Amino acid sequence: MINRLLSIIYILMNKGTVTAGELARRFEVSVRTIYRDIDTLSMAGIPVYTTKGRNGGISLTEQFVLDKMLVSKKEQQQILAALASLQETGAHEEEEILNKLGEFFKENPQSWVAIDFSDWSGRRKELFNQIKDAILGRHVLQFDYYGQYGDMSSRCVEPVQLLFKEYTWYVRAFCRSKQAMRLFKVLRMKRVTVLDETFEPRVLSETADLPEDAKPNDMNPECGNITADIDWSTEITLWIDKKEAYRIYDRFDESEISVLPDGHFIVKFNCPLDDWTYGLILSFGPSAKVLTPEFVKTEVHRRISEMGRLYE
Repeated sequence: MINRLLSIIYILMNKGTVTAGELARRFEVSVRTIYRDIDTLSMAGIPVYTTKGRNGGISLTEQFVLDKMLVSKKEQQQILAALASLQETGAHEEEEILNKLGEFFKENPQSWVAIDFSDWSGRRKELFNQIKDAILGRHVLQFDYYGQYGDMSSRCVEPVQLLFKEYTWYVRAFCRSKQAMRLFKVLRMKRVTVLDETFEPRVLSETADLPEDAKPNDMNPECGNITADIDWSTEITLWIDKKEAYRIYDRFDESEISVLPDGHFIVKFNCPLDDWTYGLILSFGPSAKVLTPEFVKTEVHRRISEMGRLYE
């Protein structure tokens, strides 16, 4: 009944005046039932009224609080654009709402952004849908996770958010084994299962989330013991050859880039120290050099030496 009452309100807002017979046929009920519904709406404070005659029927007053004129044309377009772009995240259940508002505003929704969670093979899309369902339904996620050194462990987590950061997708979740918030790289999550078990949101202290594979670096005396309130981010300074200019402006923010008199670059950026960061540095090959900090320079040199030994 509630759905029918809400639908009647929507139809009246959209069409203006509708006969009881039309509504009865639409909902496959009797005309008497429709009039009872109108009485129910009226008692609930909805300003609905009926008129007799050839052009009569059931209508809402022009002062109805949900009058579409309360929302400007620009605001209508923004609402529709927001819903259309929400669909890009896989939330296709909002399509009916989008269509209804489009008809009500007499606007065609435009999707101004496209997000594809899958890889080119299309296999990864199922994983993102699993994560989305677990977050929205507050279901526990279970999966095997590979750390940055190839070690695998089984995890049960309470997922909170899907996060895109530094060209990488993460799941922000409360890890039951660590009893703390962690960031898990989606690409390292294998054999993911959404359990029937649900959870209640936790009250957590305002501390930074750690990447799940964050570990103290023996070459970094500043790391000490890792706790959840440490900012796991290091400022790195690079010298980069001018021939890499196209990559520099693709990857780094303008505020992080300084141009030297000879055309080469100094880049300062903050990043967590993991394989992705070292991979980024090494991807410049002989066109880049770490200037600071010293322990990062040492680690890059060690990795280059290991690579060299593979070809001896």
